[in-house]
Amino acid sequence: MVLLEYSPHFSKKMQKVKDKLFQIKIQKQIGKIVSDPEIGKPMRYVRKGTREVYIAPFRLSYLYLPLEDKVVFVDLYHKDEQ
Repeated sequence: MVLLEYSPHFSKKMQKVKDKLFQIKIQKQIGKIVSDPEIGKPMRYVRKGTREVYIAPFRLSYLYLPLEDKVVFVDLYHKDEQ
């Protein structure tokens, strides 16, 4: 069983999401990540070590720690804010 952890930054971003449909989409993606943590695209350069999943028009960034079997959700940001 994969452990979940949410960064304070991610929690603040989630509180700002008011659209119920988008909240459901985020929860579905989190469920997919829990079942297969390596599903996201591995990032390079500054974001090395993190993975991202696309939820139009946003990106959900997370960190997978296989030794601890833990997923840490780092950020939710608009794709134009890279």
